[in-house]
Amino acid sequence: MYGSVEGGLDSPTMDSKEKESSAMNGRNEPETDPATSVKKRPLTVPLVFATASAVIGSSLQFGYNTGVINNPKLVIQGFFNETEERRSGNAMPDDKNDFLFATAVAIFAAGGMVGSLVAGPLADRFGRKGTLLLNNFIALAAALLMGLSKVAWSYEMLIIGRTIVGLNCGINTGIVPMYLSEVSPFNLRGAISVMNQLGVTIGILLSQILGLPVLLGTDDLWSVCLGFAAVPAVFQLLSLPFCPESPRYLLIIKDKQKNAEKALVWLRRDTQITDEIAEMRREHAEEQKEERISVLQLFKRSSLRRPLFISVIMQLSQQLSGITAVLYYSSLIFVAAGVSEDNAKYATLSTGAVMVIMTIVSVPLMDRSGRRLLHLVGLGIMAVSAALLTIFLFVKETWSPASYISVVCVMFFTLGFAIGPGSIPWLIVAELFSQGPRPAAISIAFCVNWTANFAVGLLFPILQKALQNYVFIIFIVLLVIFFVFTFFFVPETKNKSFEEISALFKDKKDHYQAEEAGNLDGSPDGNVNGSDGIKYSALKSDDL
Repeated sequence: MYGSVEGGLDSPTMDSKEKESSAMNGRNEPETDPATSVKKRPLTVPLVFATASAVIGSSLQFGYNTGVINNPKLVIQGFFNETEERRSGNAMPDDKNDFLFATAVAIFAAGGMVGSLVAGPLADRFGRKGTLLLNNFIALAAALLMGLSKVAWSYEMLIIGRTIVGLNCGINTGIVPMYLSEVSPFNLRGAISVMNQLGVTIGILLSQILGLPVLLGTDDLWSVCLGFAAVPAVFQLLSLPFCPESPRYLLIIKDKQKNAEKALVWLRRDTQITDEIAEMRREHAEEQKEERISVLQLFKRSSLRRPLFISVIMQLSQQLSGITAVLYYSSLIFVAAGVSEDNAKYATLSTGAVMVIMTIVSVPLMDRSGRRLLHLVGLGIMAVSAALLTIFLFVKETWSPASYISVVCVMFFTLGFAIGPGSIPWLIVAELFSQGPRPAAISIAFCVNWTANFAVGLLFPILQKALQNYVFIIFIVLLVIFFVFTFFFVPETKNKSFEEISALFKDKKDHYQAEEAGNLDGSPDGNVNGSDGIKYSALKSDDL
């Protein structure tokens, strides 16, 4: 359904004389990366459109439903109580009310766990684009249940709706990073992939704004606030059909080269795409040397087990950093810090605003500073901020300014998250694996992410009651562990092709065998991509 680009596939490619003439006339050809022989591509309008459709329809959906239940907490709990009184004539006990609300919060992540597990198989069966389109109907069903829960006086409908929208978001988190990384040129892959996290943060901020008492966070309109989940779904249903399927999926999974070429021409606005097709063919050839990768085989093969382990720890570094507690319960945290309940709702906006601003700032840094360095900086800022927050929570009774400094600490905490841990774990899983094992690896890693999300969402209120001002000490310890792990074990992936990154984790035995055969990538001298070969360790960074 996506349109053609002027001078499409049927246009003849330039021969050597035409290229000489082009150079003499001052026409600039895209710069070529010497290690991969793949051209560096400019950002194009079609690529922006495809990115916007995926991000607004799916990533924003995830962020919105993550934060939407935070500000209207008290009115939703009032709805639980009023529903119980209508049914039984008695007020709902506080313990049951708190449990129901915690369930409504955490059940979203439970649905996400299931969605993340099926995302990989769905991506291979229906395609990346096809799965995203079908997934919007799940979101519409969830929005209907949540939006009508107040009219029906049924908190069960609300909880079921949260479960179903969690399923939708779990599928989205598995598919969107995959789609964005596969439609992007290698030199823009980091920046384009960060758009996923930018969509999430904008969704969180939007939910915080709409959830304010002066807008939709009221006794009468809170269900409309939850039902707003239908809007991103409708947007994507109207826009994504005009975008192409992932060229890598079309060529490597479906073996439809003509369709892949057409998709690349549309995305690049350039008919000279033979270099990217050749790079995909090399990746496909490497994949065909191995049997089909299953989830079990990811754990058996050392060349896959290592990147899988890194991917899982990176997901845990995101969810066990403490950010889930801040997103779900920031109003509760601010009240505990001494901020009034009314002001706490507006203070919550600071977390969403900081995340949006810093995610935008991180976009150009992603392909300049690198993923590993930004992740380390982000984890470091979060650890220091959490330590200061713990100190100021402890002294708030004796020093009144501590309450407001605590808000600043939370803002810096979210700033650190947005710099690295917010976006990089989503991006790096898609980068560490070639086309074959990528869907299975993404399913496992993102299921771990959602499981940790569920655990923190359910247990944080209990931990806060038990530990009170010391609750963030748990996250400080975990942040230090994740910092050390990233420093020693996470490789840098910026400006590397999928083929190069996969080679980082090849067994030395496989590497030497390929060198002896003289065809590590089909080149007669056995070098990777015709370069001097990949000699660096998977634990070596370009930045540190």
